[in-house]
Amino acid sequence: MKTTETTETTVQISRENEIPRSFPPLSRLRLGRDDNGSRARGWATAGAAVWAGMAVLARMGVARVGALELLFLFAPLVIVPLGMELGRGIGGGWCEELARRLQPAGAALAVVAIWLPPGPRAAIVSAGWMVICLLMAGGGVVSLVRTLWRDAGGGARATAIAISIARIDLVVGGTWLVASRLGMRPMGIQEPIGLLTAVHFHFAGFATATIAARTLQFAEGRGEYRWLKPVVGLVAGLPIVVAVGFVVSPAVKMVAAILFSASVAGLAIAVRACGREAENATARVLLEVAAGAVFASMVLSAAYAVANFAGSDVLTIPQMARTHGILNAVGFCLLGILGWLVEWGGRA
Repeated sequence: MKTTETTETTVQISRENEIPRSFPPLSRLRLGRDDNGSRARGWATAGAAVWAGMAVLARMGVARVGALELLFLFAPLVIVPLGMELGRGIGGGWCEELARRLQPAGAALAVVAIWLPPGPRAAIVSAGWMVICLLMAGGGVVSLVRTLWRDAGGGARATAIAISIARIDLVVGGTWLVASRLGMRPMGIQEPIGLLTAVHFHFAGFATATIAARTLQFAEGRGEYRWLKPVVGLVAGLPIVVAVGFVVSPAVKMVAAILFSASVAGLAIAVRACGREAENATARVLLEVAAGAVFASMVLSAAYAVANFAGSDVLTIPQMARTHGILNAVGFCLLGILGWLVEWGGRA
């Protein structure tokens, strides 16, 4: 009798200490249920309302804001605060925490900078958002150095590296925002390429790499999709190569853009597969829709890269902003981040 009771007690204790296989690193955190998580959701919701208001004013002709400017503003107002929350707990330290607290002020300054005509005033105001990007990048550099220094392996190392690169991408995007608002033409690059580069590093860089890292973490927790690790590496690293291609040569830009589109398509397959295994029903829907949206978005991206290299104007930048941009920003980045936030919060 005593032996049976002892065995039952041991089993009970082991079950209490057991970490769920499917999402081990995330299940020990309380994302989405603490004050910081609520604050991030609140600011993102307020940012979405501001963005929608600006879109209406632009449609009415009251605000002189174009499609590309609106696309950019969706990042500081909505995507970045949610992405910051999704990346919590993986490096960053006090730099990331300070950036999170200052993010609403930085986003407000980004809105004012876009509203103002290009010039010194707009550039000075846009530097407010640049401060947020610098803080995030500082946390990313520290996290990256620590990760590379430590002898960590497997998906945990790849996840930390991807999140670190995502944070560093923000400072590149912030730099190009300041240059765009100042009216600079670095290396002879004309607008709207400057602002488009800022958009690129906020969405294709920061948001996509953050989603990729969390997808890898989920898959590693289940011991599945071992092919995903190199795909995440490509997703995190290729946005920089695509941007360099604008300066180096059209051929480099085209090849890098096609490779990036292919790697994100591979990520979409993983997001869809992982989404089907998510415990939360809402998360399953969000992740599967996000996977479908980004797959269509990357087909457009690859087509644009080829058309641009061939000198064809079949797909223009404004057209891409209204199609590829919306699919990527709202369909993939927003829904993908929300999907993992919902799943993470449900497991806390």
